[in-house]
Amino acid sequence: MITEVELPGIVEPEGLRVRRREVPPVAPGQALVRMEATGVSFAEQQMRRGKYYDQPPFPFVPGYDVVGVIETLGEGDSGFTVGQRVAAVTKTGGWADRLVLDTADLAVVPDGLGAEETEAVIVNGVTARRMLAIAGAGRGDTVVVLGANGGVGSLLVQLARHAGARVIGVASQRHFPYLRELGAIPVDRAGDSAAAVAELAPNGVKAVFDHVGGPGLRRSWSMLGRGGVLVSYGTAATRDDQGNAKLPILALFGRLALWNLLPNGRSATFFNLWSGRRRLERHRAELRADLEAVFGQLAAGEITARIARAFPLSDTAAAVRYAESGSAAGKVVLVPSV
Repeated sequence: MITEVELPGIVEPEGLRVRRREVPPVAPGQALVRMEATGVSFAEQQMRRGKYYDQPPFPFVPGYDVVGVIETLGEGDSGFTVGQRVAAVTKTGGWADRLVLDTADLAVVPDGLGAEETEAVIVNGVTARRMLAIAGAGRGDTVVVLGANGGVGSLLVQLARHAGARVIGVASQRHFPYLRELGAIPVDRAGDSAAAVAELAPNGVKAVFDHVGGPGLRRSWSMLGRGGVLVSYGTAATRDDQGNAKLPILALFGRLALWNLLPNGRSATFFNLWSGRRRLERHRAELRADLEAVFGQLAAGEITARIARAFPLSDTAAAVRYAESGSAAGKVVLVPSV
């Protein structure tokens, strides 16, 4: 049997439902994976409110990524073996103790890495890695990371530092010791962050990574120097807004497009991990390559994963509450129930 956590509609975390169903047949090119760790990301917080831009219709099982062990393989030579630890970006379906996944979507997890730390760098690590490449930031550049204490933000700080950039991390003051530990210059999100950044970088910065959106996006745009790029990747500021779920993201797209028309040498873009999905084979190959690269950096100690807290799958409602509380530093992880 498969035990999974279903999101039945727009509900409070306590409205999540546990359901059980038979394990479906494992077809050629597929694997039955026993979950060792999955996570609660901002995407699921939006999905719970019906606000994730392209989420499936209710009901469905959330869960953006997963680490697990292959229990069964479909017929054919997949290149994988039973008992092998693997990871995948699932977008949905990860909140389950077992999943049937296409082997084309799997990446091997190196020996020596724990399930929870690996889970913390799957979608967060790939997102950070790709956004840093989009920005073209490297040695000698200064970048600003909003939410630098979070899952994506903390990895952005580490990867940018590894590339030789100076990093200004915007977060609440209680997270300043952690940001300094990562090598970032902390700036208080509750203050005038634009003024603080201007003091540290009078000519503006190379890149700003903004997961907040909303009215504060103008502040992020103002931090850029000539040739700088604003990389937007979320709308946290409008998470709890009522009304049409698509309006905030459409308004954000419109604003970014307008800014790109201005003749000031700056640019703005929205990062979407799934933008290349139409070229499925290429998308899968690139995603696997990025996962392997991130896992390699984790294994080499070039980046570290911070686990905010781990909850059993049976306590997913509490995990969601904690993830949405604003007090979590790092990744909120789900592990199999005892």
